[in-house]
Amino acid sequence: MTGTPLPEGGARFQRTLTTPKIVFIVIAAAAPLAAMLFTVPLAFAIGTGPGVPAMFLFAGLTLLCFSAGYAAIARRISHMGGFYTHIAHGLGKRAAGGAGLLAVLAYNAATVGVLGAFAYFTRNVAASHGLDLPWQVWAGLGLLLVALLGYREAEISARLLSVCMVCEIAILVALDIAVLARHGGAALPSASFAPHDVFAPGLGVSVMFGFASFLGFESAALYGEEAKAPHRSVPRATVIAVLAVASFYALTSWVAVGALGPGRVRAEAGSHLGDLFFRLSDGYLGRPATVTMQVLLCTSLFASWLALHNAANRYMYALSRDGLLPAALHAPHAGHGSVHRSSVVQTVFSTVVVILFAAAGLDPYVNMSTTMLGLGTLGIILLQAVASVAVIGYFRHRGEGRWQTVVAPALGALGLITAAVLVVWNFDVLTGTTDPVVTDLPWLLLMVGGLGFALVSWLRSARPDRFARLGGVTVSVPAPPPTAPAGEPSGSLSQAAP
Repeated sequence: MTGTPLPEGGARFQRTLTTPKIVFIVIAAAAPLAAMLFTVPLAFAIGTGPGVPAMFLFAGLTLLCFSAGYAAIARRISHMGGFYTHIAHGLGKRAAGGAGLLAVLAYNAATVGVLGAFAYFTRNVAASHGLDLPWQVWAGLGLLLVALLGYREAEISARLLSVCMVCEIAILVALDIAVLARHGGAALPSASFAPHDVFAPGLGVSVMFGFASFLGFESAALYGEEAKAPHRSVPRATVIAVLAVASFYALTSWVAVGALGPGRVRAEAGSHLGDLFFRLSDGYLGRPATVTMQVLLCTSLFASWLALHNAANRYMYALSRDGLLPAALHAPHAGHGSVHRSSVVQTVFSTVVVILFAAAGLDPYVNMSTTMLGLGTLGIILLQAVASVAVIGYFRHRGEGRWQTVVAPALGALGLITAAVLVVWNFDVLTGTTDPVVTDLPWLLLMVGGLGFALVSWLRSARPDRFARLGGVTVSVPAPPPTAPAGEPSGSLSQAAP
């Protein structure tokens, strides 16, 4: 079992993260409560209605196949570069360059998207209880807190995220128990897994929302250099996160179908959408629990924002360490051992986007959140698909078990490619607009990926020493032939660098 050596000049981070802490970080990025409150009602209304729980299971099984290969390569490669590093080892440095810049764009976009949702819903919840402040104020307060936490080591964020995640899951588990206690077996209707409901019109939309709800679970590998035992904790955290999120999503959406009734779920969701689960909470838990759920929605979005902020930081740090982004980002904090400069850049980027949207008078949710989350979701799904193929490439000549290194990654790649196609096909549904400026955004992902590919190709010929260290993959670089003294012919022998 071999780890990836740190690139030349690489910093040593404090290894404080255990498997449970990484699990909390990656599940928090998926924002389980926010996913249930907003993704599930949409999937009910314009997707397959009562068949939505089966789509969560399908997405979970696909991502479990992805995780099998992801875990296999994570046991061998421990690096802050995540997908970027794995793709470098499995598909080569050019593909990794494209994937790395794509990851930076996708995670930064997703971070801004969640920021917009946090500002919008926190403003609405606070206003409903008498504290009516502009959304820009809530965005500013959130940016300040995220900046402070992102500036410090990941250990502090992990503690806060664990509290947020436990609370948001607890309130939904309480709702599940209340529905099951009142309806018994009828709360889990067989219609949710009946073929005519699972494969009903709207199947593509349901699959798209199913995969979108797992956003961020794969970020465990980004903490490989901060984990106590990365070769064990990163693979375990990834698999645990998939199993936990898939089970939770499938069960809660299934119970919601039972509470509403399979024949009425589509109409009820279409009428109430974002208020659907609040109405269920009012009916089964009471108004105090609903108020608690509203507050926890805000903390859920904040937790997701912080987790995605940290993931974007680590990609920027890893790429700056390899020379694909400005070298100034590659400097961990002397006291905290954190990627503080990348955190500052991400915060500044988010602040500029907020200012631009606010100055244009655009809505933080309808315009900023949906657009940026749509772009980020598609980018991350594409990265997951390429990473699955990279696992196959990495183990091609290593004689490992075929299930974990060939079959499972291939199935994962097939499912993820399908999901990516569905997201592109339904991008207007995911973003809530048919404006060409938004619906053409997927081309931006291809442009950025192509830019990374071209940049690495240029480094191969112009900066072979930097090319050799990309992605933690060391290759031999020919040294220039010695310069012959004046009057003597130059030699013909060259020396290979180790």
